[in-house]
Amino acid sequence: MSKEAYAVIGANWGDEGKGLTVDAIASRLVDGGREVTVVRSNGGAQAGHGVERPEGGRHVFHHIGSGSFVAAATHLSQFFIAHPMVMQKEIGDLENLDVRPYRITIDPRAAVTTPWDMAINQALEIKRAGERHGSCGLGIGETIERQEKGWRLCAADLWHKDLREKLENIRDEWVPRRLEILGINPEKSPLAEILTGRAELISAFLADCRGFTQTVEILPDAELISRDVVLFEGAQGLQLDMDFGVFPHVTRAHTGIRNMLAIAKEADIQTIKATYVTRAYATRHGAGPLPNEAVGAAGPGKIDWADINDPTNVSNDWQGGIREAPLDLDLLKETLKKDVSLADGTDIQVRAGIGVTCLDQIPKAATFFRNGQEYQVVTKSIAAELETRTGLPIVLTASGPTRKTTNVLWPDLALRRQV
Repeated sequence: MSKEAYAVIGANWGDEGKGLTVDAIASRLVDGGREVTVVRSNGGAQAGHGVERPEGGRHVFHHIGSGSFVAAATHLSQFFIAHPMVMQKEIGDLENLDVRPYRITIDPRAAVTTPWDMAINQALEIKRAGERHGSCGLGIGETIERQEKGWRLCAADLWHKDLREKLENIRDEWVPRRLEILGINPEKSPLAEILTGRAELISAFLADCRGFTQTVEILPDAELISRDVVLFEGAQGLQLDMDFGVFPHVTRAHTGIRNMLAIAKEADIQTIKATYVTRAYATRHGAGPLPNEAVGAAGPGKIDWADINDPTNVSNDWQGGIREAPLDLDLLKETLKKDVSLADGTDIQVRAGIGVTCLDQIPKAATFFRNGQEYQVVTKSIAAELETRTGLPIVLTASGPTRKTTNVLWPDLALRRQV
């Protein structure tokens, strides 16, 4: 096992191109003879990491690591939130592209989402009406809430014979308590049949769990020491981190290096080479502040100096449409510095760099903000401007949607296995 790992972290509000970046780095490593394991270090099925193959075919990764097109293994860490209800569909979608995910493992401590977590999440967002938090409606926050209050359901439980009993307790005891705390009358909710327990969901969910256990193996994070090379795949972005972003429009998780450091400590990884990814502009899908949000010719939340093509982030009932704005380089620098500093005082070295995507979508120049002032940078100088203003080296650039239009610039990419 190599003592170093790679990492991909979103620098903003998500949707920065993390899937493309993971695919490109994994491809370079695999081409060099390395055996890559992509480790999901936070989030769950709400992640939507789009990857397009150079030869054709596109997939938005939710559970499975975004290195699967180049036969990388997937590990779901202790900080991942498994969602058995959607796992099998993703595997089926990949098989339709003639891709069979290579070895999927999960830490036994990983949390598991139930149908009732999803229903409570959606009922609460419906109740908020015009003051929604920007949830995806997949129950991630409610899963964490339930876990923290002691009604735990972890990956290891999916293999145990008392699983039905655990699910009945969640349905019959946890759900009424949670609804009372939230002030939700289940009978008045569009999801009344689920929230009241009248809908029989346990049998179907048990079938989902059986499919999950037939596909996934248990592997503690510490045993990643046996793998050749680890590539951490973060979900969402640093501005959605519970310690970084603007409450309440954040996720109840750490989206940056923090979880990766904890996993690395258990797995005896000593160096993490982290690529912090940003588009050449900022985006946000869902409610919450977006600094310098533009009012372009296409309306609020749109910029008119970029030819944006985004097939992943389609408008939906929970998050609406994607919003766009110029990057604030002072905020970017401050955020990256704060995240990298989390390694201070640990035995793990973090070597950080910038990855910039969507350069092909800037015909002439991009608008940035610095010191509160708006200015423009021509397309060919965008990468150099980000390097200068953040103080971090450019380690990846993407001028298109596939790994063939992406340059991995790490100067010492480890293409040989270390014993």
